[in-house]
Amino acid sequence: MSKHQEIRLHGHLDDTIEYFAMAASRDAYSRYFFEASSADLRFFSPGNEFILQPEQISHRGNGGSFCEYMFGVDQPLSDLAKTDVRNRLILYGAFYKGDGGQLDFTPQTDGQTSYEQLFFEGNATVNYSFFMTGSVSGTMQEQQENIARLLGKTLKRSADVGLGDDSELLDEIYGMLGHRSSLYLVKLIHKKHKQYHDAFKELYFEYKTIPDYEFEKLQELADELKIDRYQQERIRIDVMYKHPDNQRIVDEYKNILIECNLKGSINQLENARLTRLKTLSVRNKIPAALFYTLDKMLKHDKLVDLDEQDYLAETRQVLEGIFFADVQIDALINSEDMSLLLHAKRQASENRDHTFEHILLETGKACDEKIHAGADLSLLEHFSYIITYFDRYDNTSAVINQLAFMENVHFAEEQIRSLLGNKKAFDELDSKLWKELFFTQVFENKYLGQFGRKKVVCLQKGLALIEDSRLTIKALVDRLHLLEKEERLNATLLAHVKERIRNFYSKYNTRLEQEELLVEVADELYNKGLHTGDIPLAQFHNVVVNIKKKPFICTTCCPRLLPSATLVCVRIFSTTVASIVSMLKSWSVNISSLTTSIWTTSI
Repeated sequence: MSKHQEIRLHGHLDDTIEYFAMAASRDAYSRYFFEASSADLRFFSPGNEFILQPEQISHRGNGGSFCEYMFGVDQPLSDLAKTDVRNRLILYGAFYKGDGGQLDFTPQTDGQTSYEQLFFEGNATVNYSFFMTGSVSGTMQEQQENIARLLGKTLKRSADVGLGDDSELLDEIYGMLGHRSSLYLVKLIHKKHKQYHDAFKELYFEYKTIPDYEFEKLQELADELKIDRYQQERIRIDVMYKHPDNQRIVDEYKNILIECNLKGSINQLENARLTRLKTLSVRNKIPAALFYTLDKMLKHDKLVDLDEQDYLAETRQVLEGIFFADVQIDALINSEDMSLLLHAKRQASENRDHTFEHILLETGKACDEKIHAGADLSLLEHFSYIITYFDRYDNTSAVINQLAFMENVHFAEEQIRSLLGNKKAFDELDSKLWKELFFTQVFENKYLGQFGRKKVVCLQKGLALIEDSRLTIKALVDRLHLLEKEERLNATLLAHVKERIRNFYSKYNTRLEQEELLVEVADELYNKGLHTGDIPLAQFHNVVVNIKKKPFICTTCCPRLLPSATLVCVRIFSTTVASIVSMLKSWSVNISSLTTSIWTTSI
């Protein structure tokens, strides 16, 4: 880098505009580059001048202006798409051609700009203007084209543009020039906007969510300084964006949107990543305005053409979040995320939707690929955390569903201990999760039988009692075993009572007749060695009631499924036994054989 000298002139035009004027060259101390009159301050070099007037600036010659982009201002897509572009650069006499893809240079570089317009179209706080001699030559149009090639990339990417002392900025720019060149830089600061900017930044970086009483003071300051609401909003959004925690998330959101904008569409994976970033923004108290601005600029809504179940979209957005560690974004899976994933898994299971497992498989594959490519092993830890909970869900769901919908399921103490461990893990996420995932849907299932319901209720209440130290694991297992024994007896009774009714005409309408039938069935079970104890009378009556319901169910619920002859028999059976016998005698039909046929059809 060439050695150079600098001369700086600092002053205030009025109570609003502050200026720093700088001249840099190999022999800057021997140069005279400004003159002041009663109203104007003029900076000049051969062929160039820049004049600070009371209400506006005037310029002639080469050069232009630049400033740091404020977040949310309209930017050319070419600048947005380059993540390292930070600054807005305007060269005098240069315009973008039709589609904005190429600059067109003209010799008309003279012009005027009001201070209000400068701080409205550029940065609200700090703007720079420059001109130069040496290193560029030719017509004014040729000089501007050469400046664009020589300094354009540096000026648009420099990180030294702003409220600093500009020494590094001057070094950076002058280092691109020849040793015979001179650089003239004028920095203008809007003092009122800067005061508001500094006050808001101090509050936001301290509180993140500014208390109402503090914001009221800030509003009083804005009113006192006569800062319009648009400039207030610009300044606030820009400060919020530059908070380190916010900037990483917003930049990643912006980069995804830019990529989608360039190709003209947003797929399911990209939409999931965008949604996840918005979720993280809520968690980190990042203002939604930062995302609305980007969506508006990049026409997000017009690019989305998605058709996917909500629970699958939510699954994608949570799982995609684990990959944000690559851009230093804290996207750890918290209890809310895990609860959402578990509900999505339950819904996918109920819908027999294999897309959920496919998404999980693709995520695991992506984790492996990134780790093989050198990503941090924490990526695998995050994914393993999710898989562990999914395994707990599968194990718990399988056990409870077996208990609810299968007969002769034998529970042991090991299974109870496993369920208690899983329940504790789910309760750590959300105390409501255990009931919502494993019991609500089971109780609403229309195929849940009476004994299935009894066993699930017994399990649910028993686990709660164990946690309260009011029941032992062994006692709960014993309760479940009693229900299993009762269920087996019920199945045995149902089969043998139906068989006896089917093969031997038997009366069972009255309580006495049912007790006689009970004696017959009990003797049969004893002789076959199927049951040696007493048969509870209430359970036997319940079996008989269930048998008596079946003809009613067949007649009222399924008439179209039954043959016409069967319907006749069912309707005949709905009359009294005496009526059936009387009708059969009048038809001279063999009562015994036809009665057997009627019973068989009915049962």
